[in-house]
Amino acid sequence: MQQNVKTSRPRPTLFPTTLRRAALGLCAALICSTAPIAPAVAQGLFSPAITVNEDVITYYELEQRALFLSLFGTVKGDPLDAARDDLIDDKLKMAALKEVGLTLSEEEVTEGMRELAGRANLELDEFLARLKEAGVAPETVRDFSTAGLGWREYIRGRYLSVARPTDEEIDRAMGTAGAGGVQVLLSEIVMPVDQQTAAQVQDLATQISALQSSDAFAASAAQFSAAESRVDGGRLPWLPLSNLPGPLQEVILDMEPGEITQPIPMQGAIAVFQMRGLREVEGSSIAYAAIDYATYRIPGGRSPEALARAKTLRDSIDTCDDLYGVAKDQDPAILTRTSLPPRDIPQDIALELVKLDPNESSANVTRDDGQTLLFVMLCGRTSEVAAAQEDARLAVANALVQQRLNDLAESRIEQMRSNARIVEK
Repeated sequence: MQQNVKTSRPRPTLFPTTLRRAALGLCAALICSTAPIAPAVAQGLFSPAITVNEDVITYYELEQRALFLSLFGTVKGDPLDAARDDLIDDKLKMAALKEVGLTLSEEEVTEGMRELAGRANLELDEFLARLKEAGVAPETVRDFSTAGLGWREYIRGRYLSVARPTDEEIDRAMGTAGAGGVQVLLSEIVMPVDQQTAAQVQDLATQISALQSSDAFAASAAQFSAAESRVDGGRLPWLPLSNLPGPLQEVILDMEPGEITQPIPMQGAIAVFQMRGLREVEGSSIAYAAIDYATYRIPGGRSPEALARAKTLRDSIDTCDDLYGVAKDQDPAILTRTSLPPRDIPQDIALELVKLDPNESSANVTRDDGQTLLFVMLCGRTSEVAAAQEDARLAVANALVQQRLNDLAESRIEQMRSNARIVEK
């Protein structure tokens, strides 16, 4: 019996890294090597390498999956080991789908492959052609997509009803119950732009947004980001979701761990974020009615002299009030102190403020086409009880469902592995 499966924007578990070599030196490509990965044991390619219950994994499948994974930079360690684990999981997943009579239509599988190609900014035909040139057969991509999409529908069908949060859990996640909240773990790349570099930086940001490897994202942050987090590969600590700018909250809640945003334009910069984690926490989650902050303009943009001036300023003051003494007898436009609702704060400044405690500062924002460095200092936050807007509730509910489904899927595959008869030839 065939069960019709409806999928919307299918998201395979792994996606290819597809950076083209950019003028700024970011080096990665869709097909980096065409050298085949040889099986560990010299055997006939189509002879059994592993049996999983009654299903066979051949040496050919191992070689194909290892090459497929290694081309996209998604493998840490030996590609054959990663392929072995991947294929064993796929056999168990497909057996589970068969047991419940769940199959995907040809159109759904093709759409899943098209989505995979889209992550590489390629049409499906060109995507498959490039893979074929590197030695990866179209059937390998089809098998990969089929297992990923089918498993997602299997998990949703089996666990969706228990993964849906109650109203109380949504309230707690949003902070409206005063007993918990949602935190996100992000990595960031913030690249300044001016009229001369806008097109080049936009192209680079688009290439970075296609990355799927956390290591590659971290390397790009270290090389290209202007934010202070670049020294840690762009990694930020856990942040309350409610502290992020509203538009970014919506983007992040629609992502799965490991996914990377499209380039986000800001005043004087372009940002790209990778979502590394989402969690519910105990304790109150606070929304803010207003953020009190100060900006001090330093000529010279991100020149060494301007950055040194910002560091000297940071070391010489303790509170926002101290800035008034620094700016005494200067042009009044140099120092601005503002109290605004979070939604009204320019997004680039808001992203800096979310990382700061009161009386901390940053020097990552520029103005005047990159010619002025903006010293940003958080003076304080005024809290309010978070309003449970319907669209916000829906976004939080979806995020909680996805988190729980991911955990349940991992638990289910581990259980199936422990019960399976897995024999290495």
